[in-house]
Amino acid sequence: MENVIRQHAEQQFAQELEELKKQDTGSRPPNWVLSPQGVVNYLMGAKLKNGFEVSPKYIGNKRLMEIAVATLTTDRALLLYGLPGTAKSWVSEHLSAAISGTSALIVQGTAGTSEESIRYGWNYARLLAEGPSEKALVETPVMRAMKEGKIARIEELTRMGSDVQDTLITILSEKTLPVPELNTEIQAIKGFNVIATANNRDKGVNELSGALKRRFNTVILPLPDSIEEEMDIVKRRVESLGKAMDIPSEIPALQEIKRIVTIFRELRSGLTIDGKTKVKVPSGTLSTAEAISVMNSGMAMAAYFGDGSIKAADLAAGVIGSVIKDPVQDKIIWQEYLETVVKQREDWKDIYRACRDQGF
Repeated sequence: MENVIRQHAEQQFAQELEELKKQDTGSRPPNWVLSPQGVVNYLMGAKLKNGFEVSPKYIGNKRLMEIAVATLTTDRALLLYGLPGTAKSWVSEHLSAAISGTSALIVQGTAGTSEESIRYGWNYARLLAEGPSEKALVETPVMRAMKEGKIARIEELTRMGSDVQDTLITILSEKTLPVPELNTEIQAIKGFNVIATANNRDKGVNELSGALKRRFNTVILPLPDSIEEEMDIVKRRVESLGKAMDIPSEIPALQEIKRIVTIFRELRSGLTIDGKTKVKVPSGTLSTAEAISVMNSGMAMAAYFGDGSIKAADLAAGVIGSVIKDPVQDKIIWQEYLETVVKQREDWKDIYRACRDQGF
């Protein structure tokens, strides 16, 4: 598994999960790998009694993770909701890994996702040859999760059409998946539940019906409270992704991370960090995830087209690409920010020049 681009959470953090299992003395719900407290320790990080340190996967309010884990011990499904880039998918993956031992039972919601992606499908060659049978049935991740008592993940729930979303109502309320073609049903084993994610900035969102909303407990994941918190998130993820992709460059200095995070926070909030200057807000989300992407892109530029040490010129194109989503409106906003804020900071002259060299 060393050559895969991205390992699942349960593979990447297998040692941590194993150590937590050994040390976890809490009561475990049916088919859970760890106790609820053990799951929170895995998510938030902890130092175990034997001195082993579990790294934090989520940096933020611990109470939110406790609410999310507590929800999954009940018959209510969990909806992680918030702006793009607030670690909804990341939290969903790690919750599934710590609870079920697998995060791979996932349905990716898109405008083209059909009911068959959630319920079940058919092997049509076998269906035509033999007629409806269990062997001709094609199981979905949701059906497998029900049979095995595990967590099913549904990404971008609001990207799916309303009729497809409502396929979940019977599954979540009755814990049953009818298969009328075989005159049978699949009843969920204890431990089964659903974690769905949705963001509130996606264009073309399909609102959840009232009936479906009642089946979910919603946890809203906020953007990082402080610049230090956001810098820590970016640093950890950049280090992890840099190792996974074998990028032969130095890990970015905190000073470079701070500058990118500062730019994104100021443009998100419409106000400079010192609170003295108002700036216009571009159309993009400028999330923590995009800051991570900019830093990773900068590492690749430094590694393959530089001396391995990240400089302002390696980051400029990534920053501009993240900010300017609308080539007319956002370009004006960025140029104004560049002249009124970036240019005025003495220790930011290099990034100002690098952005100007890009033609902005």
